[in-house]
Amino acid sequence: MEEPEKTLLQQIREKEQEYAKKIDLVKKETDAAIAAAQSDAESLLCTADSAGKTEAERLYWQEKGKIELEIEDLKRRAAADRDTVTAQGEKNRSRAVQTITGYVTMEQRAQ
Repeated sequence: MEEPEKTLLQQIREKEQEYAKKIDLVKKETDAAIAAAQSDAESLLCTADSAGKTEAERLYWQEKGKIELEIEDLKRRAAADRDTVTAQGEKNRSRAVQTITGYVTMEQRAQ
């Protein structure tokens, strides 16, 4: 038995159903690709965040070390300057005492 010839409306309906299936398949594939891309993006963000934190911590400790070295250098120079000034003060102490004593004794004589 031969199949009766389909009407134009039936043929259009079959084509619609065929394209609807293709559209559903493409939609599912697209949704899967979007979900995979979102997952990859989240993974990249987590990796970037972790790498950024690691790099920030490394940079912090590196710069902190530099600053601590600068502080130690400043302390050494300040101590050296203090020692120099103290030595100069000690060297000039007797002259300063004599000068001050001279002014004081002259003031007492004037009274």
